[in-house]
Amino acid sequence: MKGRILKGIAGFYYVETFEEKVYECKAKGIFRKSNLKPLVGDDVEIDIINEEKKLGNITDIFPRKNQLLRPPVANVDQAVILFAIVKPNPSYNLLDRFLIMMRQQNLPVIICFNKQDIATKEEQQELYDAYEKCGYKVLFISVREERGLDELKEMLKGKTTTLAGPSGVGKSSLLNKLVPNAQMQTGELSRKIERGKNTTRHSELFFVEELSASDAESGSAATCDTYVIDTPGFTSLEMRDVTPENLCQFYPEFEEYEPECRFGGCSHIAEPDCGVKNAIAEGKIAKVRYDNYKVLYEELKNMRPDYSKKARR
Repeated sequence: MKGRILKGIAGFYYVETFEEKVYECKAKGIFRKSNLKPLVGDDVEIDIINEEKKLGNITDIFPRKNQLLRPPVANVDQAVILFAIVKPNPSYNLLDRFLIMMRQQNLPVIICFNKQDIATKEEQQELYDAYEKCGYKVLFISVREERGLDELKEMLKGKTTTLAGPSGVGKSSLLNKLVPNAQMQTGELSRKIERGKNTTRHSELFFVEELSASDAESGSAATCDTYVIDTPGFTSLEMRDVTPENLCQFYPEFEEYEPECRFGGCSHIAEPDCGVKNAIAEGKIAKVRYDNYKVLYEELKNMRPDYSKKARR
C-alpha cells in the first residue's frame, strides 16, 4: 500500500495512505544498511501488519524530488521562512544562512515577516528594500490580526511548502490559522530575553483544506493538494559546502555589478574598483545585506585553518 510520511517520532513513522488512513510504521532494517532514513514528505510503500491497530512496516521509499538537510524533509516545492519584524528583531545573519541553504537546493523561498500590526512602516520598508532586490518574494503579515493571510494561502495552493523559522516569531500561530485542526501549541514569548520557546519538537506534514478568499467568493473548493510541513524552530544554521570564494554566488544582487570589478574573482571585500562596493555606495544594494556578507566571509575564512589541520591528520 502506498502512502506519504506525515511525521516521524523516535523511530516510528506515521504514514497516510490514499484511503486517508494513518498507520504507525517502523522502517525495515534494509534502510539502515543503505544509510537511508525515511523523512517527512517521503512517498513510501508499506506492508500492513495489523489493520485494526493501524500498524505497518515501511518497505520501500520512492525516489525523492529533493531532500533538505535542515529542516530534514523531502519532496517539497518551496519554503516559507517566517521571521518577526520586531519582538524579536530579525537576525539578518540567520535569515541569510537559511537563504543560502535553500539556494543550494534550488528551492524557491517566500520570506514572510510577521507582527505587521506592531511594526512601523520604516521597519517594514528596510526589510523590503533589503530582500526584494535579491529576487525573493517578500510578504508582510499579522497572524494576530489575520492580515496578509489570504495572499499567503494563494502562494501555498497546490504545493508542498516547508514552513521554517526561529522560535518566537509566530510560526505555530500561523499554522493554526492555515490548518485549524492542527491544534498546535502556541509558545509564549519570553519577555526577558525576547526569545520564543520552541514548541515544535518534530517536523509534521499537514493537509491544507481551508478555502482561500478567491475560492470562497466563487463558491468552489480547492481541488489541488496543498500541504504545509511544520518544522522545529532554530537558533543557528551551519553552512555546508560554502567557501569564501563561492559565497558571493549566494547573493544574487551582486551579479549585475560584478562585471564592473577591476579584478576577476573579486571577493568584494578589500579590492579597489569593486563594482559591488560601488553599487552599495550608490544605494543599489542593501548595506545590511553586504554587512552580513562580510561577516559570513570572515567566518568562512577563519574556519580554513581548522580544515587544513584535519586534512593533515
